[in-house]
Amino acid sequence: MSARKKIIFVDDQISNLMIGRNVLATVYDVFTVPSAEKLFKLLEKVEPDLILLDVEMPDMNGYETIKELKSDHATEHIPVVFLTARNDTGSELEGLSLGAIDYISKPFSPPLLLKRIEVHMLVEEQKKQLENQKRELQNYNDNLEEMVEEKTKTILELQNAVLETVAELVECRDDITGGHIERTQNYLKILLEGLKKRDIYAEETKDWDIDLLIQSAQLHDVGKISISDNILCKPGKLTPEEFEEMKNHTLFGGKVIERIQERTTSQTFLDYTRTMAITHHEKWDGTGYPHGLKGKGIPLEGRLMAIVDVYDALVSERPYKKPFSHEEAVRIIKEGSGTQFEPTLVDLFLAEEENFKIAAASGGSRS
Repeated sequence: MSARKKIIFVDDQISNLMIGRNVLATVYDVFTVPSAEKLFKLLEKVEPDLILLDVEMPDMNGYETIKELKSDHATEHIPVVFLTARNDTGSELEGLSLGAIDYISKPFSPPLLLKRIEVHMLVEEQKKQLENQKRELQNYNDNLEEMVEEKTKTILELQNAVLETVAELVECRDDITGGHIERTQNYLKILLEGLKKRDIYAEETKDWDIDLLIQSAQLHDVGKISISDNILCKPGKLTPEEFEEMKNHTLFGGKVIERIQERTTSQTFLDYTRTMAITHHEKWDGTGYPHGLKGKGIPLEGRLMAIVDVYDALVSERPYKKPFSHEEAVRIIKEGSGTQFEPTLVDLFLAEEENFKIAAASGGSRS
């Protein structure tokens, strides 16, 4: 049996420490300390796998603490997750720029806290696995082809574990759209098969790993983990102000993927993921977000994802609307040709719309 991972939880509020210990101790060895000073004393004896760090503490706050951690060779590698009652984007970006890997608002949801910690432990495990594999490949030259095949399989399994775990985290938060991730994957597969069948964008897609691209689509909405529950789970239409905050999920999704990329040498699947996370709400005429990209300035992955994302939103039930029929969804997407969507891809969608209808009727999957 593998040893339990160690977590140090730093917070000046004893009640928070007790709650955190009770939540995490079922899975991890948890050490609680009430200040940065005691954290550094504990680090002389304990090497944790992760530090949960409160931002607002007397004497030395969380931002000052992480600067000192990252300046010391002995502790710079330890992942740090901020815990704070602050909920403004500026504070989140400041924490991430100082080297934190995540930013969790208090009061935190115990299941969500556990799931986020699980994600970060998986990422760190992937990093260690990849480093070990590099050393092994340098030490052994015999049967190289067989070894590379085995290592590649291991990497893919780890990548899939990261993708699936983070995707579960997103749907855990955004359960009003349950099944959206799996359905959009299947719709994307239909369009990609259509591209190949009709020899559309053959040059642009010749080097794509299609299976990996479809798996990566699971994380196109990963940035929603940054959106507050009262907006993400609101049973009604968002106000203009709420919608502006919701739009930030594209940028935050890109930041999350960048942080993971910094900690792994295998990045192809993350490149696909980052592109889709940032650009799937851009529009062909330049009126989309977050960057107002226009035409073919929008990556092809994002242009494809835009169609399948909107189709699923239209034919799915939401708290604020009944599902549209497949025919109505087709009409709306057709009307968006040249404005919201690329005309070539809309034509492809129309050519494949019967397959979309079949997949939608079976919950997004095809036999």
